[in-house]
Amino acid sequence: MKTVFFLTFLFFFPLLGAEASDGPRRDRVAETLESQPDKTFLIYQYEIKENIGPPARHRTQRAFEAADSLNADFILLHMNTYGGTVNDADSIRTRIMQSRIPVIVFIDNNAASAGALISIAADRIYMRPGGNIGAATVVDATGAEVPDKFQSYMRSTMRSTAEAKGRDPDIAEAMVDASIEVEGVSEAGKVLTFTASEAMRWGFSEGMADNIPQLLEVAGIENYEIVEQRLSFTDRIIQFLINPVVSGILIMLILGGIYFELQTPGVGFPILAAATAALFYFAPLYIEGLASHYEIILFILGLILVAIELFAIPGFGITGILGVLSMITGLALAMVGNEGFDFTGVDLSEILMAFMIVIIATFLSLTGSFYIGSKLFSTTRFGELALDAVQAKSSGFTSADATMSTLTGKTGVAFTMLRPSGKVEIDDDVYDATALTGFIDKGEAVKVVKYETSQVFVVKA
Repeated sequence: MKTVFFLTFLFFFPLLGAEASDGPRRDRVAETLESQPDKTFLIYQYEIKENIGPPARHRTQRAFEAADSLNADFILLHMNTYGGTVNDADSIRTRIMQSRIPVIVFIDNNAASAGALISIAADRIYMRPGGNIGAATVVDATGAEVPDKFQSYMRSTMRSTAEAKGRDPDIAEAMVDASIEVEGVSEAGKVLTFTASEAMRWGFSEGMADNIPQLLEVAGIENYEIVEQRLSFTDRIIQFLINPVVSGILIMLILGGIYFELQTPGVGFPILAAATAALFYFAPLYIEGLASHYEIILFILGLILVAIELFAIPGFGITGILGVLSMITGLALAMVGNEGFDFTGVDLSEILMAFMIVIIATFLSLTGSFYIGSKLFSTTRFGELALDAVQAKSSGFTSADATMSTLTGKTGVAFTMLRPSGKVEIDDDVYDATALTGFIDKGEAVKVVKYETSQVFVVKA
């Protein structure tokens, strides 16, 4: 359910579900147990005990890959979450739904919002007494409900997930929409949340347990071996770097480094910091399959266009604008799970939120850079960072040819038309010149009245 990651779904209402309520449903856990009753079953266990986001999605991907490689009989997800982003929750839900290995979820206190969506995708749900499941209304970062467009998508996803697992779709939908009333279960005006016992009663939980061993006993799994997920150091680094907050900070470092390098040209610390931040930004996203070659190329192309605008064609025109847009687009699309130029299945809100993160980070980076730059270069505390000596003209310092000062008072002719700038010829030499008053036609006599900034200033003779 690629929606918006408008969600922090921090709702404290209880809500849980398990067993099929209406009609039989396939119980893959029971099928596995009955097919080999004397087997020692291999259980791969991993946990989600934080807000649902890119790190949780990454951990889930690694867990299912490891379980497949080990040919595990069951996957056990130990969960305690208040919710998170919808798009990441949907990715985890989809991975569970498509798993060839039966998935069991142990809700250790909370499975709110995005956690509820993930839970009902599992083959079985078990809850700790006092736990809660539900309250899956889509909200923004302030806790306010988002427009019905997103609520409708969430309702549909919850409903279809419940149907696929033989759970009551009306109950699942009532966890999202307060206007939905389920007779005997929920009343209109209140978002549905279940306690552990209520979840068992209405088929949204297969049982209650205080811990994992007790859960396996209740589930009827007597002979088992548990393999717990152990993320490698590299995986932990990737999880840290793909966090949206960290991504935003890296974007700020990239742009801030580029800004300070332009203020003090030359390959130094600012550009090194920017390059390092860019590596840390794109590398984990590339490894995760989010960023691709063209998004990195877009970012580099943007840098080149901005450099051309600054150094080759001074001013800020179409080249600079295209460069900035290219950089922002490359950074934003690197966060989106599209395949090349194919955005099929990617919700527009996900793309908009990626651009919002980049734009906000860009604004904060530039604002912070301007402020820090003004303080850094105006204080004497860091005087050693910049040359503050003055090469005064009175001390003999000048960039002009000494002979140029002798031109004042001489006469010549306009070598080109002056409007007001052009060239004049004096004593068989041609100089850059500016007419002090009006335009001067080519060939007219001129008189030099002064010399400044490597050019002469003339009037009609």
